Amino acid sequence: MRILRRLLVTIVVLIGLAVVVWLVAEQISRQRTEESLARQAADIAAHRQAQRAEPTVTPTVTSSVTPATASAPDVPAVPAIAWTTGWTGFRGARRDGHYTAGPIRTDWTTLRPLWRQPVGGGHASFVAADGRVFTIEQRGSDEVAAAYDVLTGRELWTNAWNATFIENQGGAGPRATPAFQDGTLFALGARGELRALDASTGTLRWRTNILEDANAGNLIWGMSASPLVVGNTVVTVPGGGNGRSIVAYDRATGRVAWSALDDEAAYSSPMRATLAGVDQIVVVLAARVVGVSPERGSLLWEFPWPAQGGVHAAQPLAIGANQIFVSSGSGVGGALLQITRDGDRLMAGEVWRTPRMKNNFTSSVHHDGFIYGLDEGILACIDAASGESKWKAGRYGHGQVLLASGHLVITTEEGQVVLVRATPAGHQELAQISGLEGRTWNHPALADGFLLVRNAAQMAAFDLRPR
Repeated sequence: MRILRRLLVTIVVLIGLAVVVWLVAEQISRQRTEESLARQAADIAAHRQAQRAEPTVTPTVTSSVTPATASAPDVPAVPAIAWTTGWTGFRGARRDGHYTAGPIRTDWTTLRPLWRQPVGGGHASFVAADGRVFTIEQRGSDEVAAAYDVLTGRELWTNAWNATFIENQGGAGPRATPAFQDGTLFALGARGELRALDASTGTLRWRTNILEDANAGNLIWGMSASPLVVGNTVVTVPGGGNGRSIVAYDRATGRVAWSALDDEAAYSSPMRATLAGVDQIVVVLAARVVGVSPERGSLLWEFPWPAQGGVHAAQPLAIGANQIFVSSGSGVGGALLQITRDGDRLMAGEVWRTPRMKNNFTSSVHHDGFIYGLDEGILACIDAASGESKWKAGRYGHGQVLLASGHLVITTEEGQVVLVRATPAGHQELAQISGLEGRTWNHPALADGFLLVRNAAQMAAFDLRPR
């Protein structure tokens, strides 16, 4: 017994030492990250100050809004632009990654960035409206919502608040892409800060914290689900209990309009879709996929979709009138669900399941009956009707995929921008150019023919309008 007690004491002491070592290592790592963020913020501040000091020149463009100003006299002339509000949410207005505003340029022989400049940390993407592009960044100890001119990259306004999210594996900074609607930008920080901002000036209209409102703890990799504007509400997924998993706020006042369910949140963003003839909000939660009503969040249907730790990040993808594709990494794979009516109820059933499309923290696109996406970093094509694999080729890492003009526009994990023909006949890469330096997990945006890309250090724009 004495030997056993000594052994137990030794084990407890060793565990205690291991915990102390781990805590010290975590503290050192956090301190280094904070120092790096401070240096990055100082570099951005210096860049923006120099940018403001540069002479302003009106580019030779025709636009439906007041022409933007350029940051240098050698800004290239561009064809006439009719600015729209077509890319207002994560992966576009429909959140399906499909650019439908017109054809894009597919000859990239002479394609060069319109501009490239530093940006704050984080994994958010862009939304765009009326010649402006918006995102959310980490600058030092602040989260910052920012607006930029599409043509020049010139910073137009910022709105900052004190919040720092640091996670060693994923990196520091906010994750959720803002949403734009009728002149208001809705920005969500990694620690739950939700702000409604005037999109013209950045002026605060209202604010709240969705985690505090829902009495919910944060996720390991932070709040990542982009706010979804539905009618007069903005829908969020804090993952609280007691009916506060999904919370909708009045978009004019910030007051809670309704809340629903008790599930833990995942990292995927809510999406509006019409399935089986019913308007609904589709949400991937930690252990299931659900459809809820836009008016009150009433549960319409559910389908079990478990994963270790509830780590779902890919967007659901509506296919046709009553089907939806869901996918996750870590060995989960993909499945096609069919939503059908059963009297006054909706039911979700599985059509097929496949291990050949495992979207980790990327999302797929659908084109002419086929699904294209990154299967754990390798581009793949599967038949949407059967789940049958058509081909798998092209190692792009944990990048992101858009669909435009029958082509896939891919940002790779290394920062390249790639053009691939969307065809089940095989992998046909047409072009590859340098986009950004460093690890690139952020989703690109495509608005009015302009491709906007960013990572945790740089942002850039490319003119993809046909010549």
